[in-house]
Amino acid sequence: MKIVFVCLGNICRSPMAEGIMKQIEPDFTIDSAGTSDYHIGQSPDHRMIKTAQKHGIDLSSLKARQLTTDDFDQFDYIYVMDKNNYINVLSLAKTDNHKSKVRFMLENNEDVPDPYFGGEDGFVNVYKLLLDGCQRISNAFRKR
Repeated sequence: MKIVFVCLGNICRSPMAEGIMKQIEPDFTIDSAGTSDYHIGQSPDHRMIKTAQKHGIDLSSLKARQLTTDDFDQFDYIYVMDKNNYINVLSLAKTDNHKSKVRFMLENNEDVPDPYFGGEDGFVNVYKLLLDGCQRISNAFRKR
C-alpha cells in the first residue's frame, strides 16, 4: 500500500501523519507533501518534531516537498488534512481515477486543524487526531 499525506506546507500535520503511519504500518510506502511551495526543503516545524519525539517518532530527517501530478500515479491513496487541501489536491487530478484516490484524513470530512499559529497544545491535539486517523486507516486496510 502506498499513501501520501497532504497539508498546506508539509511542515506540521502531514509529516506527523507520515511518522505515525510509518510506526503503525512499517511495510507500507508512506510519504507526505504540501499543496504550497512555502517550505520546500525545510524540516518539519520544531514544535511538531518535539511533539513527535515525545511519542517515539523521529521526524528530523523529513524535508518538505510540494505535491505533484506524478504523486497521483505513484500512490494508492492521498489523504488530506482539510477542505482547502482537498480542493487544491483535486485541482491537480487529471482523471477520475486520480480524484478517487483523494480522501480526508478524519472521518466525516472533518478538518485536522493547522497548529502552526498556535501553542504547544495545538500540536498535541493534532498528534492525537492524526493517531486516531492513522489507526482507522490501518484498521480499514487490515479488514480487506
